[in-house]
Amino acid sequence: MGGSRVQVNKPHKSRFSSKSSRNLHKTSVKDRLAIAKSERNVGKGARAARIQRNKMIRDQKRAAVLKEKRELSGSRSPPRVIVLFALCASVDLESLADDLLSLLSKDTCVVLSGTVASSEYRTRITVLKAPHGDLLSCMEMAKVADLMVFVASARSSCEETDSYYIDSFGNQCLSVFRSLGLPSTAVFIRDLSTDLKQRNELKKMCTSSLASEFPEDCKFYPADTKDELHKFLWLFKEQRLKVPHWRTQRSYLLSQKVDAEYDGNSEKCTLFLTGYLRSRNLSVNQLVHVSGAGDFQLSKIEVLKDPCPLNSRKNQDLMDADEMHDAEVIGSLAPDPQNQEALVVENIPDPLAGEQTWPTEAEIAKADEDKKKKKIKKRSLPHGTSEYQAAWIVDDSDEEESDCDNENDDGMVLDEGEDGFPGQENRYSDFDGDGASLRLGDSDEETDIDSVMMEVDNLTREKIEDELKELKEAHAADEEFPDEVDTPLDVPARKRFAKYRGLKSFRTSSWDPKESLPQDYARIFEFDNFKRTQKHVLAKALELDQENREDCIPVGSYARLHIMGVPSAVASKLSLLAKTIPVTACGLLKHESKVSVLHFSVKKHETYDAPIKSKEELIFHVGFRQFVGRPIFSSEFINTDKNKMERFLHAGRFSVASIYAPISFPPLPTIILKRAGEDAAPAVAAVGSLKTVDADRIILKRVILTGYPQRVSKRKASVRHMFYNPEDVKWFKPVELYTKRGLRGRIKEPVGTHGTMKCLLNGVLEQRDTVCMNLFKRAYPKWPTHHFPLSE
Repeated sequence: MGGSRVQVNKPHKSRFSSKSSRNLHKTSVKDRLAIAKSERNVGKGARAARIQRNKMIRDQKRAAVLKEKRELSGSRSPPRVIVLFALCASVDLESLADDLLSLLSKDTCVVLSGTVASSEYRTRITVLKAPHGDLLSCMEMAKVADLMVFVASARSSCEETDSYYIDSFGNQCLSVFRSLGLPSTAVFIRDLSTDLKQRNELKKMCTSSLASEFPEDCKFYPADTKDELHKFLWLFKEQRLKVPHWRTQRSYLLSQKVDAEYDGNSEKCTLFLTGYLRSRNLSVNQLVHVSGAGDFQLSKIEVLKDPCPLNSRKNQDLMDADEMHDAEVIGSLAPDPQNQEALVVENIPDPLAGEQTWPTEAEIAKADEDKKKKKIKKRSLPHGTSEYQAAWIVDDSDEEESDCDNENDDGMVLDEGEDGFPGQENRYSDFDGDGASLRLGDSDEETDIDSVMMEVDNLTREKIEDELKELKEAHAADEEFPDEVDTPLDVPARKRFAKYRGLKSFRTSSWDPKESLPQDYARIFEFDNFKRTQKHVLAKALELDQENREDCIPVGSYARLHIMGVPSAVASKLSLLAKTIPVTACGLLKHESKVSVLHFSVKKHETYDAPIKSKEELIFHVGFRQFVGRPIFSSEFINTDKNKMERFLHAGRFSVASIYAPISFPPLPTIILKRAGEDAAPAVAAVGSLKTVDADRIILKRVILTGYPQRVSKRKASVRHMFYNPEDVKWFKPVELYTKRGLRGRIKEPVGTHGTMKCLLNGVLEQRDTVCMNLFKRAYPKWPTHHFPLSE
């Protein structure tokens, strides 16, 4: 071979060589060095950035923990709330609360009822005793508790429950507390033996029995002596407490004093709530919700001198909070009329919004243009016929079209979805007309059923009722179809079920959510995009909390809220309830006072046995707020936009409860209470959580009309007791039929004068089978007489 070129062989490929190393010979030496250098620099820089970032995260966490500890021992944080709850009625909470308060107030005084500032433990604590047997008080205390202390007695024996240390009321409250979200928990074990050996054995037995009822991080403490309580308090002052997430999104005030200022003959008054602000900053321009009373505006916020400072002097004179009427006011905030959120509850509909008005000149001109552009159908007319004479000539095609229109007007509307029922290409495609013979049976096989129908005309009303009763009793055990209804004998079915329609497919058939809405929908508000609005509102609330604004009071402030526009009757009820139940005021986010359609995912409580029917009045505890609603229950389907209504709330599974109520942004826990009578205490009926706010959620009520075969000839059958006159048979002819044993079919024609009909099926109908027809209509919740429990 000629030439000066030197042969260059490829290097041997190593076993673990990469693709880049195998193709390295294709790159020049200069580019190769540049690539290696840049890759080396990127790797080194990325590693250094990761190390720096991890160090920054550790420093931030360490600073947050240090800040929290300093705040706990300082005067900026509100007092920690400890709620004592007795797991059994035999537990004595009074002595335990007295021992705790006496330990905390060695060198100080109890300035407020139940609130102590201890310089020895460097903390401020509010002790609340949950009254055993009062469900509402226990729930309201659990909503504001920073630490739930469950007190058990080692000597108690509750035989009605699985655990010897928890009675039935304790079990019910525990399940409610879990649904609300448990804060930090601890268990006190009382009444232990003085003998050391027996004491340890009793403590082990009690701990092993109760451990499964509480979170894993829950600790058990003996609490018989003051030394044991001292050990607990020493650990508690350094403990990092956890609270449910829903409580961190809203500011709230646990009132320690409730007053009202009444104006002469006015039905409204100003309510004064005094206490420590918790969780987040509160703006004077915000709306507030008073538990059980409703949503209101603030007329003023007064920041008062802290009556329970942490650095109080020793041997201070005892002061009772109930006698402190003239508290020192440090500052005062007044709302800005331009920035204050308006109290809007319902939308005010315009009754003339849907009225027909006189057309404008533009609309008349447009109608004339459309008339000129309209194409006139060409018809074959005799020679020399004028336009005036042609207007009086009626074509055969026009007659046929008018006849078809009349026939369609006599029948029921069938929503067919994308593929219409008559033209759908499946095994029911031959349902059109009497000539159907491919899938439903040949006409040669048809027997003369009409002759048998003559005996139906001789039946009387009593005979029909007796026969129908016997058939219903025979099928009473079948609980697979709970929506079956009887067609009335005295009212035509086309009038009784005039609001219902048939659906070709529950999943794919279309249903317009804006069609035929009730009048109540004109009073509610709805969102174009609920998730986007919620994200925007929560971001604004976070900015309000982080900025030092002049119209806000910070967390930990001892303040007096002036709540205006409270009905006098409601204020008097709150003053009485404040003696047993803590009255809470929480700040509302934007839009949360407006009424819309709220949907809750709920489950019937295991302790409630009575039936819960749709549209019954129930009390909804949603976070800090309380609503009165008359819900409808529905089951939720994943692959469709339609949901089936349930007449009752079934036990053992989740359902969706929909009500008209003020808007709330999820996630929020929900406890549903029901009153057995006017004077009876409400019982826990269901628990769950807020799902979404959506006015377009379609809930369909289904009814099933049933008929029973009389004569069967292969795939043809005569069915009776579904309708009782031939006009109803013609009206419901477009709706598809099915049987409980899986056959499908349609109505062919009425037979006789008592509503018996001839049906075509895709299989042989058995005599014991039942023919069914599904009809649907949209269901809505019922508007409550009052939105809040105390406003009735």
